[in-house]
Amino acid sequence: MSTPFPFTAVVGQDDLRLALLLNAVSPAVGGVLVRGEKGTAKSTAVRALSALMPALDVVVGCRFSCDPGSPDPACPDGPHEPGAFATRPARTVELPVGASEDRLVGALDIERALAEGVKAFEPGLLADAHRGILYVDEVNLLHDHLVDLLLDAAAMGASYVEREGVSVRHAARFLLVGTMNPEEGELRPQLLDRFGLTVEVAASREPDLRVEVVRRRLAYDDDPAAFAARWADEEAAVRARIAAARALLPSVRLGDAALRQIAATCAAFEVDGMRADIVMARTATALAAWAGRTDVLAEDVRQAALLALPHRRRRNPFDAPGLDEDRLDETLEEFGGRDDCAPGDDAGAGPDDDPGDGDRGDGGPDDGPDDDGPGGGGGRPAPDAAPDGGDAGARPEAGQDGAPQPSGPSERSAVRAAEPFRTKVLSVPGIGEGAAGRRSRARTEHGRTTGARRPRGALTKLHLAATVQAAAPHQRARGRSGPGLVVRRDDLRQATREGREGNLVLFVVDASGSMAARQRMSAVKGAVLSLLLDAYQRRDKVGLVTFRGAAAELALPPTSSVDAAAVRLESLPTGGRTPLAAGLLKAHDVLRVERLRDPARRALVVVVTDGRATGGPEPVALAGRAARLFAADGVACVVVDCESGPVRLGLAGQLAGELGGAAVTLEELRADSIAGLVKDVQGTSRRAA
Repeated sequence: MSTPFPFTAVVGQDDLRLALLLNAVSPAVGGVLVRGEKGTAKSTAVRALSALMPALDVVVGCRFSCDPGSPDPACPDGPHEPGAFATRPARTVELPVGASEDRLVGALDIERALAEGVKAFEPGLLADAHRGILYVDEVNLLHDHLVDLLLDAAAMGASYVEREGVSVRHAARFLLVGTMNPEEGELRPQLLDRFGLTVEVAASREPDLRVEVVRRRLAYDDDPAAFAARWADEEAAVRARIAAARALLPSVRLGDAALRQIAATCAAFEVDGMRADIVMARTATALAAWAGRTDVLAEDVRQAALLALPHRRRRNPFDAPGLDEDRLDETLEEFGGRDDCAPGDDAGAGPDDDPGDGDRGDGGPDDGPDDDGPGGGGGRPAPDAAPDGGDAGARPEAGQDGAPQPSGPSERSAVRAAEPFRTKVLSVPGIGEGAAGRRSRARTEHGRTTGARRPRGALTKLHLAATVQAAAPHQRARGRSGPGLVVRRDDLRQATREGREGNLVLFVVDASGSMAARQRMSAVKGAVLSLLLDAYQRRDKVGLVTFRGAAAELALPPTSSVDAAAVRLESLPTGGRTPLAAGLLKAHDVLRVERLRDPARRALVVVVTDGRATGGPEPVALAGRAARLFAADGVACVVVDCESGPVRLGLAGQLAGELGGAAVTLEELRADSIAGLVKDVQGTSRRAA
């Protein structure tokens, strides 16, 4: 076994270390979600924590790590006789992003259960992690149903495996730690709420600290054992402090004044539900025990709020995480009481007094390599175009540093998006087999049963009726004349299920000058923002292609981070002519690359334009040829028609015909739109006729 990097040698990251230590003191806190950029010691700190956890006594031969002092009466390997036990270190079990449900919760052998009546159960990672640490790197990339199973087990302290009436239950109490890079997408708010604490981490910008990170990492890589030996005393001191805090924890008193501050803080920040109050109470208690005190002080409540509330305030993916500390201090002061008097000599004890810090610093290296229609009207101007038939101009765009960027005379600065709204559902026709989501129909492991087939490999979802039907004709030949049924392997049938998949939603947005006329771009951005919210809720990947002036660009490569797309959209300037063909060709190229990366994920292309094509030679013909490429590939396309004014040319509808897709207006895009409802009813009537 390789020597882990010492926990006390991690440089900086005080909040991360404190959150992990509080969970080691009191696992009831509910785990930690670590958010931050890559290479910030997230994985290093988590893997190092297990070395500080107290050793465990386990029943000899038990695959579920039962405590010999109080074995689980429902343990599948039980009942356990008193006596033989062994001592082993706490485990850190890592859950890979691509893990299956059977790998997580365990696998029940349905074939033996039916044919032999034997409950043959192979434990999964939840059983391995019992009484230890379960670490999920890139938890935001884990399939939703696996996250649900994981968090349910963490909340109940037990895992259940049920297959066609046969069930197995075993204890599963563990310290849950998840890490994620927000650029790769967010967790749903319901799942964020299930993590007890959250920590934002970032690499230090201080040169001296960065030098120390590199120095320690190089020393560790040269000789891991010798490096760990140099930190052995600090590690032992922190290990002893964790044990002392665990022993003190039952004696810590959470007074009424502290409880009022906790309740008032959660109410002031409008946190949904009561889980935040409970987590804050447990965290404040653990903080007091870690500091060696038996009373919870206001400073404990404040630190608990900073760790337990930021991720619970996000209502949608575009909300910035964090907490207003001035408002927090005002709330604590307003609801303070006599129990919150000035602390004594021991009140200042906290993470900064960690005996493991010493004079070597308090933090760790970056993770190493192992861490972490033609579309055109030709030269015909739209009714709201500039008088010269081109696209209107304005002042230049400001860059990220605030300085004006070079631009042509026809470029406008960015406009703010209108308020988002609930959109009608846009989906890909047919049945796919992509990643689980909530948009288009797909064959999935979870969903409604639609049929049965012979199993390919291990049987996972038994179709009982089809199995009985397959076995029934052979009972006489198998010697069965009375009641009962003889089932053999050839009779078993796998249930086929239909659910929903997440798609790649590629936005192709016209940012030319004609889109800026009559402040149309604000409404357009509001519509795209609404579609981005819908993509977030349906677990899609999103990408953003924009075109204006003389070319198109990939403003955002396909990603799961819809908030990144929203930021790019908000800062999108407009101006110049309309190179529609360039935008479509760029989108086609993006899809070609994505099909190589993820062949199972189907694409939905949303073209947001008024249908004009004015950029480049023969713009109408080129746009038509580019659009027909999508139709030839069978790509699902929707054109959001942004044309406005009393006189409309219908160019977006022609473009939709060339793409082989549908066209909707901005008004029809709304889920509650009367115009959209009428159009849907008329379409249904025509199909019925």
